[in-house]
Amino acid sequence: MAEHFETYLGIGSNLGDRESKIRFALCQLGEILKIEKLSKIYETAPWGYRNQPTFLNLVVKCTTNLSPKDLLNSCKTIEKEAGREVSFKYGPRALDIDILIYENLVIKDASLEIPHGMLHMRAFVLIPLKEIAPYWIHPVLQVSVSEMIEKLETMEDVTYWATK
Repeated sequence: MAEHFETYLGIGSNLGDRESKIRFALCQLGEILKIEKLSKIYETAPWGYRNQPTFLNLVVKCTTNLSPKDLLNSCKTIEKEAGREVSFKYGPRALDIDILIYENLVIKDASLEIPHGMLHMRAFVLIPLKEIAPYWIHPVLQVSVSEMIEKLETMEDVTYWATK
């Protein structure tokens, strides 16, 4: 029997029909892993590069038997299938899927950082993460999601987005 690993993914889109892109990602991800829980969808201000459309973001709790590298490759394939094109850092994107957490692994190499290296600085990740994993403790920083939210230097706009 294959082992299953608890994983949290951040999904976002700010180009085209953002909700449809997110639904597409969830459908595709559902083919390769088991989706356990979804946060609400939030509309959020761009992070890093401000001169672009707002994002829709959510966090997904899932289990997978894929290795972290195989999961990353699958996420990149789904992004491409949704129309993501190579752009500049923090630029607009049709679909973005980030591995936020993979069990309590700590990985840092050229292609992958787990927990996500900027997770603790992004309200658009922490707010939906708190909704579905309020007691998770960052394995490097040794702080909870709530404590990370309290330590944010800025609280960019993160608002619940009701499906239109």
